[in-house]
Order: sequence, then C-alpha cells, then structure tokens
Amino acid sequence: MRILVTAGPTREYIDDVRYISNASSGRMGYAIVQAILHAGHEAILVSGPVSMTPPVGCEYHAVESTEQMMQTCQALFPTCDGVIAAAAVCDYQPKSRVSGKISKTGTAITLEMIETDDVLAALGKMKDGHWILGFALEAQNERENALQKLRRKNCNWIVLNRPEAIAAENNTVELLDNTGQTVAHWTGLKTKIAEDLVAWLEVNSGQIK
Repeated sequence: MRILVTAGPTREYIDDVRYISNASSGRMGYAIVQAILHAGHEAILVSGPVSMTPPVGCEYHAVESTEQMMQTCQALFPTCDGVIAAAAVCDYQPKSRVSGKISKTGTAITLEMIETDDVLAALGKMKDGHWILGFALEAQNERENALQKLRRKNCNWIVLNRPEAIAAENNTVELLDNTGQTVAHWTGLKTKIAEDLVAWLEVNSGQIK
C-alpha cells in the first residue's frame, strides 16, 4: 500500500511573529509512518512543525499552515491507496494577518476569527476507491461527535481519542466504522497502537476497493 499520513499541528499567524496553534507533538502520526514502513508499505508524511525527525524511508513534506497542508494533501492523495489523518489542524485562523508585529498599547485588542479550510473533508470529496481514516480528539459527547465527524467528512473509519493523548507517549483509542460500531480498541504506547492500526488496515482496507 501507499499511504498518506498527516501529523502534527498547524499554525495560523496573527502577525509576523505570533500565531495560533495547539500542543500536538506529532508523536502518533510519526509512529504510524514508522509502522507503515516496518510493515513494508510506502509512507508519505505531511507534517506541521514538530521537534521530531521524519522516519527514514518516508516521503516527507513539511508544511506550516492549514492551507499549505490542504494543498499538499490534495496533490498527493490521488497517488495513494488511502490516508490516515492524524494531524491536529487548527480549526480557526485570524480573518486578517497583521504585517510586522502588533505593539502593546495598554488596552485590550480584539481578534476576528474565521474557520480554516477542512483538510479531511476536502479529501473525502476526492475519494475514488480510496479509503480514509480520520482522528477525532473529543472531550464531551465523544462517540456522537466522532461519528458526526466521520460522516460529515466521508471517512471510512475514525479513531476516537481524548485530550490526555496530546503530547503523551501512551494513548487509549477506539476505532469506529461508519455504522457506529467499535471495530477495534487499543491501549498502550503510541508506537504499539500504530503497529496494531497498520496491521488492522492490512486486513480490512482491501474491503473498500
């Protein structure tokens, strides 16, 4: 298989030095890429800014903004069998970016925010015999929100995890299909979960063809 993987956070700049982002370490996505390579498949990694080195043997594309991740993934996805979207993409961006650096004035400032492009939904619209596995990090109404995301973005499966997963070495996840059923459940090191996930895909992704 040739698999596209997204990992890490994206950044949306307020001015030339300040940005909005999140605490994603990219650990899960990078572990998945390593597991894909160990299993003998091709891995294409599209990663936001993280402190890790891309696994040796993958095709690597560094991005920073959500728009850059969108454009890169749209260009690469048609050449792949499927995508594992583990990136923690910013949901909002400032409506306008200020040139230079905003100076302190001693008063409050207001930022007007707009939604960013939806990378996973865009790939869902491009599906043509491909499979899509998304990630949903949810803090409340977890299963309901994850399933809504799966259906809205045209995923085949979605991994449900929770805020404690951010930057952690361990995780607990459920893999849900588009009927709402839990088809797998894994707990442990992210590296082991990644191996189990890739092994599961080797058996089950062919059903999409």
